[in-house]
Amino acid sequence: MRALAPLALAALLAPALPVLAQEFREVGAAASVLYDGPSERAQKRFIVVRGTPLEVVSSLGAWAKVRDYAGDVFWISQADLVPPRHVAVSRALASVRKTPGSVGELVFQAERGVLLEVVDEPAPAGWLRVRHRDGATGFVSADEVWGR
Repeated sequence: MRALAPLALAALLAPALPVLAQEFREVGAAASVLYDGPSERAQKRFIVVRGTPLEVVSSLGAWAKVRDYAGDVFWISQADLVPPRHVAVSRALASVRKTPGSVGELVFQAERGVLLEVVDEPAPAGWLRVRHRDGATGFVSADEVWGR
């Protein structure tokens, strides 16, 4: 019985804990550097392009600790981040369809890592209306992309 007391207490307190929502931002500059620490003196790891979605894990002054779609964690200047407008394909291949739903006519397919702009039009739950940089538009399942 005593062994169950901590579990019971945790079960009672769990609903009182705040729900932590994911905070997504994207790179707003033409290109930005990802570092391994919160300083320009830290090692430069990668250069990312405008529109790259990043999940903000934490902030430290002018720096944000971020996670990319692959799950890797880096630091970036907060000044380089803007509200999200793009998602990245997170599956090997994402299908973009003319209408929302798995039976809709296929417009195009995009490989993992391809950036798609989210079009601000209503879409059914679980679907996003997106535009490829070449201009093609359609609906993609939210399960096939990352950044929202």
